[in-house]
Amino acid sequence: MPERPQQLHLSIELRREPTLADYLPGRNGEALSALEATAAGRGEPFLFLFGLPGTGKSHLLQGACLDAARHGRQAHYCPLGLPGLDPGVLDDLERLDLVAVDDLDRIAGQGDWERALFDLFNRLRERGRALVTAASAAPDTLGLGLPDLCSRLQWGPRYRLLPLDETQCEALLRLTALGRGLVLPPEVVRYIMTRYPRDPASLLDLVGRVDAWSLREQRQPTIPLVRRAMQGEG
Repeated sequence: MPERPQQLHLSIELRREPTLADYLPGRNGEALSALEATAAGRGEPFLFLFGLPGTGKSHLLQGACLDAARHGRQAHYCPLGLPGLDPGVLDDLERLDLVAVDDLDRIAGQGDWERALFDLFNRLRERGRALVTAASAAPDTLGLGLPDLCSRLQWGPRYRLLPLDETQCEALLRLTALGRGLVLPPEVVRYIMTRYPRDPASLLDLVGRVDAWSLREQRQPTIPLVRRAMQGEG
C-alpha cells in the first residue's frame, strides 16, 4: 500500500491592510480623530503628519484611504519613497476625493517634484478635494526649495506623531495577536519586549511571523515558538 503523502506547511501569509480602526493611537488620538473625519469627508481638507520612523505615518495614510473607500469615496495612497517614481505619478489625482502622499522628505530639494506637488495641491484645492501628507519632519524644517509649497503644506493642521511607550507597545502586541486568534501569555509578551525592537512596525512584523509559526505547529504561541520566529528558523 503506497504511503500517504506528507502534508506540506506552506509559508504563505495574507497581507493585512492597515486600517484606522486597528491603529493604537497612544498619545496620537487627536491626529487619528482628524484623519477619521477627513476620510469621511467632514474634516479638514489638508492634514500634515510628521514624526520619527515607527510612529505609524504610513499606517495612518493607508488607513485613511481605506476608510475613505468605506465611505464610498475615491482615494489613492502615493508613497514617494518607492524607487523608480517620477513626478508624473501625481498627475490627474485631483479627480479623487482623497489623496495621501507619503515620504515627502524623499523629494525635498528636488525642483521638479516640488513643483508637481505644489500644482497637485492647487488642483485639489480648486476642486474641493482632500490631501493628507506625511514626512519625517515639519514642513518648515524639511529643506523644501519651493517656498510656496512649504507655505501650502502649513495651511491645515499639523500633527507630530509620538511613539508608543512600553505599556502601549505591550497592548499593541496583545491586541494585534488577538486579532489573529492568538493569545500571548504575559511571559511571552515580556520575552518579546526584552529581546525585540519596541517600535510598532517591528512588533507587527513579528506578530505576523509568530502567527505563521503558530499555524505551522498548530498551537498557541510559546517562548520557544516566538524564539524561532525571531530567528527565522525553518
